[in-house]
Amino acid sequence: MKLRILYHGNCFDGVSSAAIFTKFYRAKIDSTAEIGYTPTMHRAGNAFDRDQLDGDENAIVDFKYCPDERLTWWFDHHQSAFLSPQDEAHFNADTSGKKFLDAKSASCAEFIARVAKENFGFQDESLAELIHWAHIIDGAFYENAAQCVELKSPALKLMQVIEGEKDPEFVAEIIRMLTEKSLDEIVASPEVQQRLEPILEQHWKTVEIIKTRAVHDRGVVHFDLVGTGIEGYNKFIPYYFHPETTYVVSVSQSSYRTKISVGSNPWSPRPRNHNIAKICERYGGGGHPVVGAVSLAPDELETARKYAKEIIEELQFPD
Repeated sequence: MKLRILYHGNCFDGVSSAAIFTKFYRAKIDSTAEIGYTPTMHRAGNAFDRDQLDGDENAIVDFKYCPDERLTWWFDHHQSAFLSPQDEAHFNADTSGKKFLDAKSASCAEFIARVAKENFGFQDESLAELIHWAHIIDGAFYENAAQCVELKSPALKLMQVIEGEKDPEFVAEIIRMLTEKSLDEIVASPEVQQRLEPILEQHWKTVEIIKTRAVHDRGVVHFDLVGTGIEGYNKFIPYYFHPETTYVVSVSQSSYRTKISVGSNPWSPRPRNHNIAKICERYGGGGHPVVGAVSLAPDELETARKYAKEIIEELQFPD
């Protein structure tokens, strides 16, 4: 039996979800299954590469629904879980008892663990630490911005490795390690330490670049990272330097997409009255009520900047 798990790539919650689903599957479904892992990324049009569904069973965790008959298991917690009303209807018509959505869950990892316990009688106390940190990281339940930006805890260091690692095979190895070892043990391992040092070095360079480029205007911090070589960044850096802001909008570019990132400050001195997922959905993106993104083609930079300007203007407070 071959199980293919598609997970939200370069995401601590996505990786944690894959690890938790792996332990559940081995304990309750097939202990001898050959399990492969494939990262899935948001991109222009949000289309799936359906050739990735190459297992005897296929699971998607922490990512949008795919209305393909080869999809066996699905868990997601995003408000923007469906690419179309037809996809949502396909999900609602499913009677397998193996596809689940809870947009109110702070993390998909916690959601999978809860469903596995309530529906299938699976519980593994060794996963408690991982579930705890996935809840904090994906739900942004940090004590303050400094806790996330300064990266002092092992979980946050591993988060930075997962977000910065470009080799999917090594991330797959992290998933396997998460099924067997504690976060302390994983971060202390030579293979993770080898990658952590340059990633932390780049993190602090990114911190300085965002500090220089970020502009705060009427409750919104905005900046453009195109041309810097930065494809992704710790989303709490803007709040580290601008605790007075309520929202943040940025534009970045990679080989496969131009991205507009939209977030909101968990410690904002002003109310967060906008639903960011709904704003991003208007431009073909999505997310959660407090954080979201829009993915466009790599050559659509000017369109992305135009959309970002419109989003900034919508989020700004009156003079």
